[in-house]
Amino acid sequence: MKKSLRLKRNSDFQSVYKKKKSFANRQFIIYLDQDIDRGHQFGLSISKKLGNAVMRNKIKRRVRVICQKLQHELKYGRYIIIARHPVINMTQQEMEKSLYHVFSVANSFKKEAKRTNKNKSG
Repeated sequence: MKKSLRLKRNSDFQSVYKKKKSFANRQFIIYLDQDIDRGHQFGLSISKKLGNAVMRNKIKRRVRVICQKLQHELKYGRYIIIARHPVINMTQQEMEKSLYHVFSVANSFKKEAKRTNKNKSG
């Protein structure tokens, strides 16, 4: 994922948190702000409770790849993705399916980009 697509500053995170729009499942929480006209920005939050730096970075890399795949299907906006504990034992495909589920619950997909979950199982 390009660095220009990442939320980095605390003020950026706080502005999304202030919108108070969040959606969750057992693995992820997503905060979103879809009030911007163009572009996507993603912020990741992986707690130290999830493991050592190697484990946290592995999770971040996987989530970034998934976000990069999904960004063309998502409405423009700023998204903060918070990983929960069950993510540690998940495969890449399971993480993608879980994130897809949360984004669909949040109604974040473009109308023409909606897809079925048939090909998500592997």
